[in-house]
Amino acid sequence: MIVFVPAGVFLLALVVSMLRDRRRLRNGVYLVFTLFFALLGVMLKAGLAHPLLAGAIAAVLFLLAVLSAFTLAVFLVRNGLTMVRKEGRSPANLLSLLAGLGIFGLAAMLLTTVSTGWRALGTVTVVTTLIVGYVSFLFTCFLLYALVYGWLRPRGRVDFVVVLGSGLIRNKVPPLLASRLDKGRAVYEAQVAAGGSPMLVTSGGQGPDEDRPEGQAMAEYLIEAGVPADRILAETQSRTTEENLTFSGALMREHDPGYRCVVVTNNYHAFRAALLARKTRLNGQVVGSPTARYFWPSAIIREFAAIFMEHKVINFSMCAFLAFMGVLAGLA
Repeated sequence: MIVFVPAGVFLLALVVSMLRDRRRLRNGVYLVFTLFFALLGVMLKAGLAHPLLAGAIAAVLFLLAVLSAFTLAVFLVRNGLTMVRKEGRSPANLLSLLAGLGIFGLAAMLLTTVSTGWRALGTVTVVTTLIVGYVSFLFTCFLLYALVYGWLRPRGRVDFVVVLGSGLIRNKVPPLLASRLDKGRAVYEAQVAAGGSPMLVTSGGQGPDEDRPEGQAMAEYLIEAGVPADRILAETQSRTTEENLTFSGALMREHDPGYRCVVVTNNYHAFRAALLARKTRLNGQVVGSPTARYFWPSAIIREFAAIFMEHKVINFSMCAFLAFMGVLAGLA
């Protein structure tokens, strides 16, 4: 059983870290290493008992990885075209399309390098593969733990339910924001049914093309849906998610310094909002509302890109180091 010790160590680290705070990016790293070493342990165990079986497992896994990469590339390209058709050609809407084309491009580079033996292209391919591998590892950590975090639910009663804004369209609450508000109302009603008396906080400032603050429009939506007006607080100054959480936190502390809260946003945004909640010292967890399936891939890539840039010094330093090592390998 010694082959499973590394997996056990990372699993223990994951459990301890989650018990301390679910809202940590390192939890995703622990999760991925747990799964990796568990799989490696299975292969080593099989190899000790049946060497041919271990080779077969490795071959199947390699085949699955290649097929998965091809399937993912096709899916991302198709999804990107759907996004362009339904949402327009903004840079954010092109992310899944560009990611899919990038996978095809890297595959073409690898095949060309192998078939031609061109040394210069080989060096570029090695550098590109190392950097893409690093970014892909981080994305896998983010994606897997974001899914795990989305399945977790806050325990016990809360004093506030905070709904984050996402922008008005023609001064009205659009479907994306409505899904957040409906989820927030459902959480509020569940708390009331359990004997609690929480307040709803609608968080969003006024954009240059809006005739009133978003927080006010969100409050009006909830009142029309049957939520008593005296159970709603509107935060109307924020412009970003971090400001949503900072200003809402200040508002809640004014009413109850020892508050506990639940923050509601869309499911693709939940984990990043949780990271920002921890950064802003907000005492609460985050839950997500449903998002249209075609919108989710580009949105989750955008969320990852934002987190990547929030740690740009270490990430770009690592990319530069990998590029340097790739060049050295190419010159060897």
